[in-house]
Amino acid sequence: MKNSQLYKGSLNTIIMKLLEENGKMYGYEITQKVKAITQGELTITEGALYPALHKLEAEGLLDVEVEKVDNRLRKYYKLTETGTKETVNRLTELEDFIRNLQTLVNPKLEF
Repeated sequence: MKNSQLYKGSLNTIIMKLLEENGKMYGYEITQKVKAITQGELTITEGALYPALHKLEAEGLLDVEVEKVDNRLRKYYKLTETGTKETVNRLTELEDFIRNLQTLVNPKLEF
């Protein structure tokens, strides 16, 4: 996808959905999962990912766990209980938005 502005507003919801499905994940893992799922059509840069993760953490939607992996510290992100509930709300909002966008892009003519 050439225009990252189209999905930038959905980045937090994308992150939350992945964490809902996978439990805990580290940053690079999130970027690679999005790339794999979309067959390279969507890429999340570190410059977009980490501010989003920090914002979600500050909002109380994510917890951070630090683990030592191969002699280095790795931060894993996971949803809080509030984050799990908010994921449901945000996914519903996103689905409604997509449905409305599809209606605008491909309106069905009714007579």
